[in-house]
Amino acid sequence: MKRQRVGFQGERGAFSEVAAQKMRKGKLNLVPFPSFPAMFRALAARKVDYATVPIENTLAGSVHENYDLLLKHRLPILAETNIRIVHNLIAAPGATLRTIHKVYSHPVALRQCIRFLEKHGKWEVVPFYDTAGSVKMILEKKLQDSAAIASKAAAQVYGGRILVKDIGDDRENYTRFFLLGPRSAANALSTGKKTSIVFVTRNLPGSLFRCLSVFALRDIDLTKIESRPLRGRPWEYLFYLDFQGNPSDPSVRNALKNLSEITEFLRVLGCYPTIG
Repeated sequence: MKRQRVGFQGERGAFSEVAAQKMRKGKLNLVPFPSFPAMFRALAARKVDYATVPIENTLAGSVHENYDLLLKHRLPILAETNIRIVHNLIAAPGATLRTIHKVYSHPVALRQCIRFLEKHGKWEVVPFYDTAGSVKMILEKKLQDSAAIASKAAAQVYGGRILVKDIGDDRENYTRFFLLGPRSAANALSTGKKTSIVFVTRNLPGSLFRCLSVFALRDIDLTKIESRPLRGRPWEYLFYLDFQGNPSDPSVRNALKNLSEITEFLRVLGCYPTIG
C-alpha cells in the first residue's frame, strides 16, 4: 500500500506532525517544510497528498498567514482537529536542571511558559525558529548546558530526555488544525458537519449585518468570524466565517445563495468533520 505523503511546517516532532497523525491513519510519509508558503506550494503541485496547518490557538489567536494562504491556493479543507499543546523542558541525556544555562524554543512557546522560566531567572532564554527544531539542535550538538521547550513527540524523535513535564502557564492551551487536500478533493467529504467560507461585503452601510443575518434568520450556528485586509483596497476586508452545517442542507444552501447575492465575492473553503 502506498504511503500517504502528509506535509507539515517545522521539524519532525512538531505539534503539526502530531495533528497529521491524528487526522490521517495508516502508513504515512510525513514531510517537513521550512515554511507555510513552501508547504502550500508543495500541496498545490501534488508533491504531497495532504498538508496539516494550524489555524488558531486558544492563547495566541489566529494564524493569519494561513488564512491568507488558504485564499491564495484554493486548497480545500478536508478535516479539523484540536490538539492540546503540552510544553515540556527537554535536554540531552546526561543534562540536569543544574547544568542548564540556556533554554531554546519558538517565541510563542517561550511566551506560554513565562511563569516556569521566571522561576529559573538565571537561565538565558533564546528564541529559535521551531520548537521541535530546538530539540533537534541541542541533541545534534550534544549540549549539556542547554534545554528546549517542545512536545513529547520531539523528545521521542530525537532521543531527548524530558526534565520537566507540562510547564505551560495555562493548561487550556489548544491549537486547531486543518487537514488540506488537493483541489480535486474539494467534494470528497460531502457529509461534513462544519463549513468554512470567505466573502467580501459591498461597501455599503450595514452590509456586514445583512451578510450575517442570512445565517441568523435560518438558525445556523456561527462558530467563528475573522477579518483580514483586502489587498489593494485600503480599509476594506475579507471575512472568514465558520458555521455548523453542510452546503447540501436546504437551509445552508439557501443562506449561501442569499449571501452570494449581497456580496462581491464568496467562496466555500471546505465542509469537513471534526476529528476528536
